[in-house]
This record gives sequence, structure tokens and C-alpha cells, in this order.
Amino acid sequence: MTTLPKKIRELKATLLKSGFTYRSGKGSHTVWSHPELSYSLTLSGKDGADADRYQEKDVKKALKDLENLKQLDDEPENKGEEE
Repeated sequence: MTTLPKKIRELKATLLKSGFTYRSGKGSHTVWSHPELSYSLTLSGKDGADADRYQEKDVKKALKDLENLKQLDDEPENKGEEE
């Protein structure tokens, strides 16, 4: 069973909630960045358009990378308190 693709607006809302900021690109492109990530993410398409599979995958990867960075940041603090 295939799932319906998310809308571009849903991906943008998810990125905003996670602390990403954006700037306009050419046409319908927006470039998203987060202060803790070393790379940016480009989304294209109008808000009401269906997101392509690769766009959903890119957003998911960026959120996972951000989550992994936050976990790494939390670990040294905990180790220092235990000693």
C-alpha cells in the first residue's frame, strides 16, 4: 500500500517547527538552513503541490541529522556530571 505524498507546505511547516530558517531562491525554490547543520536543503514547488519522494527523504535526513547532533551534545554533559 502506497502512502499519499506530503504537500510542500507540510514539509516547510515541519522544518520551521524544528528551528530551520529559509530564504527565497529562484522561482518557487526556498533554501533551508539550521545553525547546527553544516549544509542547507533546497525545496522547490508551490505550497499546494505534492512533494516528490526525494524531497520527503531529504527533509527526513536533515531532521535525523539534527536529532543525532542533539544527542551527541547531551552525552558529554551527562558524563561530566557523573564523574
